[in-house]
Amino acid sequence: MNVLISVVSSTIQLSGVSRHAANLARCLLTRVDVSAVHLVVAEWQYESICGVVPHDDQRLHIHTVDIGRSTIERNLWYYRKLPALAALLDVDIVHLAYPAPLQRRAYRCPTVVTLHDLYPYDIPGNFGFPKVLFNRVVLQQCLRAADAIACVSESTLRRLKLYATPAAVQKALTISNCVEAGPLIAAKSPLRGWNGETFLLCVAQHRRNKNILLALRVFLRLLHNGEIDQTTLFVLIGIEGPETARVKHFVQSSGLSGRVVFLHGVSDAELQWCYKHAELLLAPSVIEGFGLPVAEAMLHHCRVVCSDIPAFREVGGSYCHYAELQPSPEDAFVHAIRLARKDLKFRPVDTDRFSASRIADAYLSLYHEQRKRFSGIALRSPTSSLPSSESESSLERLK
Repeated sequence: MNVLISVVSSTIQLSGVSRHAANLARCLLTRVDVSAVHLVVAEWQYESICGVVPHDDQRLHIHTVDIGRSTIERNLWYYRKLPALAALLDVDIVHLAYPAPLQRRAYRCPTVVTLHDLYPYDIPGNFGFPKVLFNRVVLQQCLRAADAIACVSESTLRRLKLYATPAAVQKALTISNCVEAGPLIAAKSPLRGWNGETFLLCVAQHRRNKNILLALRVFLRLLHNGEIDQTTLFVLIGIEGPETARVKHFVQSSGLSGRVVFLHGVSDAELQWCYKHAELLLAPSVIEGFGLPVAEAMLHHCRVVCSDIPAFREVGGSYCHYAELQPSPEDAFVHAIRLARKDLKFRPVDTDRFSASRIADAYLSLYHEQRKRFSGIALRSPTSSLPSSESESSLERLK
């Protein structure tokens, strides 16, 4: 099986989507019947992706594409150029790591897309107007065109049924994200000047659904009530975004500047260090497609206090401490944190369902099923091919 995974996006730093793509590649490479995995990224993603993929497997090929940073250029690349690259590499499956424009007739093989969430409908504030309308159009076009849709959770599949056509829903199934601890944990703290202080951890992009302001209000309340030591830190790891200005304004206006640490662009090993040393992970999201930080924290036996939402319940099971978002979320989170801090740090963890072997089995079963269906259809020729100059500039670099 020769697989192409495309994760070309605008983010330089690791995001949930790029981590999903890297983990998917790692899963597939555990199987001997996978002959090659082609991971396609933008040039600015190369360094971050290299930090989370295996380098000792000659079947892994990382290709970088030279495109502009604008949304229009990126979407045009997916629609016009990715089919030609897939044909050039003669792959058996094209897997989009997230929904993007998909010119189905241009492919000679089946296409699969991972669906992480339905944010363009569930929380339009993540995108703003009118950008959210464009995101909805792209999402629906991709769902219609893809041969199969892999939802990362049952929660996402249920949301899909609310917003997609019956034809799209029939093509969908649930395959969880792969979540396994990396081989290394950083020996040194990524927190500058850290001297063993206790810290609460929040791993979240600065977007509306992550509810970071609630986490900060809870932290402030715990400090004011004397329920945590005054030297305790709040560590926020995540890519900056639409909520960054509001978050930083709150930190400054509430006098938390010396207690809140902003981190982004941390390595996988540094992130694992944070999970291992944190007092607890705080995840107050209003909606999620999966909840990767919750699952990763569980791997390191880090206490987790999170919103009582379907995706977190699905991932966290009986491991996490849950807080209702209504009617008084601050009270609920403070109470849940009190309980969590009294609890043993090493609770029984059920993460085998996210293991590489299980996820690899699920995806390869899906790929083979799609190949069988596709074999009954006459192979389609791509509408265009890569010019020789572009073929040469589609770099393949391995470190």
